[in-house]
Amino acid sequence: MRLLILAVFLSQALFKAIGLEFNFSSFQKEDIKYLILSEDSYLVNAIQVTRDTNGAPIENLSGRALYKKPFRLSKGNGSTMATFNTTFLVNIKPQTSPGGEGLAFIITGDSALPENSQGKWLGIVNETSNGSSQARVVAVEFDTRKSDDTDDVDDNHVGLNINSIHSTNQVSLTRYGFNISAGVDLRVFVGYNGNNLTVSVNETLILSEPLDLSTHLPEEVYVGFSASTSTYTELNCVKSWQFSGIDIGGGPNLLWVWIMVPVASVTLLIILISVLLYHRMRAPVDEDLEGGRGNIEDQITLSNLAPNKFRLKELKQATGDFSPKNKLGKEKEKTHHSTVEIAGTPGYMAPETFLVSRATVETDVYSFGVLTLEVVCGRKPGNQSEQNNYNNSIVNWLWELYRKGRITDAADLKMDGKFEEKEVECVLILGLACCHPNPHYRPSMKTVLQVLSGEAEPPQIPHERPSFVWPAMPPSFSKIDDSLTGSQLTPFTELTGR
Repeated sequence: MRLLILAVFLSQALFKAIGLEFNFSSFQKEDIKYLILSEDSYLVNAIQVTRDTNGAPIENLSGRALYKKPFRLSKGNGSTMATFNTTFLVNIKPQTSPGGEGLAFIITGDSALPENSQGKWLGIVNETSNGSSQARVVAVEFDTRKSDDTDDVDDNHVGLNINSIHSTNQVSLTRYGFNISAGVDLRVFVGYNGNNLTVSVNETLILSEPLDLSTHLPEEVYVGFSASTSTYTELNCVKSWQFSGIDIGGGPNLLWVWIMVPVASVTLLIILISVLLYHRMRAPVDEDLEGGRGNIEDQITLSNLAPNKFRLKELKQATGDFSPKNKLGKEKEKTHHSTVEIAGTPGYMAPETFLVSRATVETDVYSFGVLTLEVVCGRKPGNQSEQNNYNNSIVNWLWELYRKGRITDAADLKMDGKFEEKEVECVLILGLACCHPNPHYRPSMKTVLQVLSGEAEPPQIPHERPSFVWPAMPPSFSKIDDSLTGSQLTPFTELTGR
């Protein structure tokens, strides 16, 4: 069953690759060709949704910045809905005290900026279109000024707005310790699974709201940002922006998706089932071993590939008492400024990789664990900041959810909650075990297969993420079991040919 659920997640991952997708990790001047910018919006190292250049006045401005290609949101009067995930980095810096007015992520049927939409209107609507279905806009607002006539909870909140600046739901960020207008970067995630819209700030879930976008928006929409100032001003910047959506529009691409996803799923199932059957065919050999473990030394001795044993006296005689002159090979000399180039994909690399400068069995287990977490969560593995350090990865995010007893909250939104919670929990805990900071505590791939095939429970992991310490200390011999890689008996396992 666990192999099946992993195959389902993998097929979901394949499906996600089709549709509208773009990623601006930063903004360059040439990126303007991909955007629709209103008159007072600029692109200078970031999207300035309202201008802040050339010393020009910035009072009473409104602006919109949208991705140029429209996105097909629904089809057949909403009978089929698209899904999407988007992540963006915003930085709002007040220029008056207090600042104003705010910024919003918008989904709209009209790319044009409404006239007179400065001030409290946030570039979303104006006095005429406010509350009208003709506005055709849904927004996630980041409001930095409390308006007396809009029932704002405070001047630091996230709100869900539908054809209006009056939020259907709003949540203050103050209780989460976030300040929208502090002039610091905030990473925002907005996800829609066809039935529910969620908003997270710095990987903290802020808002989750049931929503049928098809009842408020046309079939084809634009995605992007709006913002405004009044006599109170601020700099409204978007520094990076990633969007991934399943466009359900017709055409040959859709047919290709419907053909390839089932084929890929069936292929994955065949491969996984074959591995499972192979493993079970070998099982009787393992069961004959005493206590499931057997006499390992006897098994090694009977193997054709068994190494020869030498006495210490024989080794000393053969090497001239371990004389350095008889040493084979040459060690690489390092100075205090020496560096070693490490090959690998950021986000998948175990923390010790940067210290041992080589691949090992344990680092491969770590990479497999990250891949498992990525597939089940539908998220990219590394942190989303420029500094690709270990402390901000998907591993730490999931470990924090595990500590809070909410690890299944990380399941891909595209599953829409239609999964066996215990199965997902098992796979996620297994992924975290593979990503244990101490390489000696990572499970072997044999144990991984046993867990996925339902023959074993996932390894136990601590609720608090252990700190990465080097050199890593192996467990005591009394704690050694088959769930570990076996590296606790040696300093490290090296993979040759790397």
